[in-house]
Amino acid sequence: MVSSNRPDLLRLGVAAKRLGLHPTTLRGWANDGKVEYLWVGRERRFPVDALDRLSGVSPVESTTAVAGYVRVSGTTGQESSLAAQEAELRGRFGDRLTKVYKDKASGLRERRPGLNRLLRDAESHCFSVVAVTHSDRLARFGVSWLEALLGKSGVTVEVLHPKGSTGGMPELLDDFMTLVATFAGRMYGIRSAETKKRLLASAEEKIDEAA
Repeated sequence: MVSSNRPDLLRLGVAAKRLGLHPTTLRGWANDGKVEYLWVGRERRFPVDALDRLSGVSPVESTTAVAGYVRVSGTTGQESSLAAQEAELRGRFGDRLTKVYKDKASGLRERRPGLNRLLRDAESHCFSVVAVTHSDRLARFGVSWLEALLGKSGVTVEVLHPKGSTGGMPELLDDFMTLVATFAGRMYGIRSAETKKRLLASAEEKIDEAA
């Protein structure tokens, strides 16, 4: 009978954390025969040496520093969503989640304080992985550009849920209004520039006439 007190046999949650996996993922690996385990009573236990041999297969190494990024579109009323995103990231990465960057802004906005700080810290090599619950937390469009930019600093992006979105209809409407406001502002700027040019041309004509 296997002793339940052996320090080289880890419980599912501890073993998953050591590999940087979600417990459900590690359980699936065990069911598929991809990782060695022993039964202690009715509980799986995972040998430390077997886990260490798998470290090269794990999506994130146990020593990798991870930065989290969480975002909601609205400035108020969505604090619970921010907290839920952060809690999921901490549950996935544990102590390796060294910092969480937060924004309350549309995913269409290019200038976001939290994202800008994250990009600066990535250049300083403060972490090797950026983790998000869903890709649309990083941006509504252009995620591949952000991944390429982070890649230049040796930073990869890990998405917990590659398929799907956290944004419901209210957030989509917020993003749509941001898009409309952006284009409206640019159109106004174009018209203002044209007006200025027309006024300057008129003033020059009057000066020429006076001369």
